[in-house]
Amino acid sequence: MRDRPALRELTPAEVHDALTRHAILLVDVREPAEYASERIHGAVLFPLSSFDPTALPIDPARPVVFQCGSGKRSAVAVAKCLQAGIPAHMHLKGGLLAWKAAKHPTVTLDAATGGVIDRR
Repeated sequence: MRDRPALRELTPAEVHDALTRHAILLVDVREPAEYASERIHGAVLFPLSSFDPTALPIDPARPVVFQCGSGKRSAVAVAKCLQAGIPAHMHLKGGLLAWKAAKHPTVTLDAATGGVIDRR
């Protein structure tokens, strides 16, 4: 029997560096309203409420890294992937809260205009 990978927690700096190099696919597992209100630039939305690990775009050249608000839901997404045999075992430790605490930029929408606001 082959060993399954374990949950791997990445720091905000590691995720930021990998995103800058386009070396990962960052998957935000929060709900659409949370994603619309504030997100990490480059993250794609794949809500945990309708999560299907078999629908993830798996590319060995750009591994999936999950992200949520605090790290709890992204760890659940990893567990669901591992249970389904999907090779996605990394997440942003501490989620968006840790990302912002590390002073990395986020993107929000202006409710009045629908325009994108870069928060640096």
